[in-house]
Amino acid sequence: MIKRTLFFGNPAYLSTKNEQILISFPDDKPDRIVPIEDIGMLVLEHQQITITNGLLCKLIDRKVAVVTCNAQHLPDGLLLPMHGHTEQVERVGHQLNASLPLKKNLWQQTVTAKIENQHGLLKEKGKPSKRMEYLSKNVNSGDTGNHEAQAAAIYWQSLFDIPDFNRGQSGIPPNNLLNYGYAILRGIIARALVSSGLLPNVGIWHHNKYNAYCLADDIMEPYRPYVDLVVSHIVETEDCYDELTVELKRELLTIPALDVVIDGQKSPLMVAASRTSNSLYECFAGISRKIIYPEYA
Repeated sequence: MIKRTLFFGNPAYLSTKNEQILISFPDDKPDRIVPIEDIGMLVLEHQQITITNGLLCKLIDRKVAVVTCNAQHLPDGLLLPMHGHTEQVERVGHQLNASLPLKKNLWQQTVTAKIENQHGLLKEKGKPSKRMEYLSKNVNSGDTGNHEAQAAAIYWQSLFDIPDFNRGQSGIPPNNLLNYGYAILRGIIARALVSSGLLPNVGIWHHNKYNAYCLADDIMEPYRPYVDLVVSHIVETEDCYDELTVELKRELLTIPALDVVIDGQKSPLMVAASRTSNSLYECFAGISRKIIYPEYA
C-alpha cells in the first residue's frame, strides 16, 4: 500500500484515538480522523500546531517520518525511530565495519546511478549530452575523477531555460523549490535507512561532524532527478514560483508517491527507497555487491 504524506499548514491540535490520528481545528471545522498505518510522512509547517506525545510515540512505532518546519516554512527537523529493525545491532555492526574499498565501490555505483538518472531526465526533455553519457560510464572507484561535479555543471546549465542558473541553497528560484523538495526526499531516505536497521548519520562518502544524515545524503543522490522532474514541471507551467505557496508545496509533496522504475518494476518512490536501503545493508553484510537504485526511464 502506498503510504500517504500529511501536510499541516494551518493551526491544529493533533492527538490519537483508537490507533488513529485525531485532528482538531481551532475554528468550527469538524474533527478529522486518519488511520496511522496509512501514513508514511507527517509535515508540520504552521508554528501553532500542537501534537501530543502519545501520538508521537504511535507515529514512531509505525515508522512515520515526522518533519518539522521553521518560521520561514522550510523543513528543518526530522523525527525517526531509535529502534528501526529487530536486528539493528547486527546490521549497524556490518555498517560500521564496512571496509574502505567497499565504501569506494558503493560510492562509484551511487555516482554512476545519479549521472545516468540526470542524463535520463535531460534526454526526456530533448537535451541529451554525450559528455554526460561518457561520464556515467567511466566513474572510477570513489569517483576519483570527480565525474559527479563535472556532470552537475552540464546538468544545471541544461535543465532549466534560465540564464546563468546555478544550483545553490541561497540561489535564485527555482532553488527554493529544489531546497524544499530535497528536504522531503532526505526524510524519505532517512526513514528507509532506519527501517532497514542502518544509521543514517554514518555515510559511505559524506562525512561531516555537523551532519546527522550523511548516509541519507549519500543514498538520496540518484533520487534527486525525480525531485528535479517535479520542479522542472513547475517552472514550465507556473508563471511565478518565487514564493513557496501552498499549491507549490502540495505539488512537491507528491514526491513520495512518484512512480519510479527499480529492478525492472514500477514502484512508488517511498517503496523504492526501502528496496535501495535494504540492498545497501546486503552490501554491508557481504550478501550482495550491488545497490539497487531506480533507473530513470
